[in-house]
Amino acid sequence: MDVLVGYATVHGSTRETADRVAAGLAKAGLRVEARDLGTVEDADAYAAFVLGSAVHGQTWLEPAKAFVRDNLDLLGARPLWIFSVGMPAALRGPWRRLAPREAPVIVESLPGDLLPRDHALFSGVIAPAHLPPAGRIMFRLVGGRFGDYRDWDAVDDWTARIAETLAR
Repeated sequence: MDVLVGYATVHGSTRETADRVAAGLAKAGLRVEARDLGTVEDADAYAAFVLGSAVHGQTWLEPAKAFVRDNLDLLGARPLWIFSVGMPAALRGPWRRLAPREAPVIVESLPGDLLPRDHALFSGVIAPAHLPPAGRIMFRLVGGRFGDYRDWDAVDDWTARIAETLAR
């Protein structure tokens, strides 16, 4: 089975997550390709999809949303999983408790009536250079801390569940 692990990224954290997912699926014996969604020319060439995007303003990046919009019929007819990479683990206090509520908002912001088999919200990397000066101040005021918050075990576990489903 040919699986596309497609992604949209700004600073590279989502690409690295997609590469990790693709490596896990390949290790399980699946034929897989990790690609920037803006470079996918023939989505029909894939039998299954794992799509991800960085999250900015509780929504996916435009290249990822455009891919979904352009391929809604295809994505609805084939196995589909989605993942989002944001900063929930970088938040503290009440903001961190609110982070899980972001996942349904992200899915609702996607074009069409997309029905993925699962949606995972992972934390990524947040560095001062990723935010404008006012954003850095606001981030710190709400208790945010800069750093690499990727949980590779969670990514690997999610990937293993996808591989198990596709192997059936």
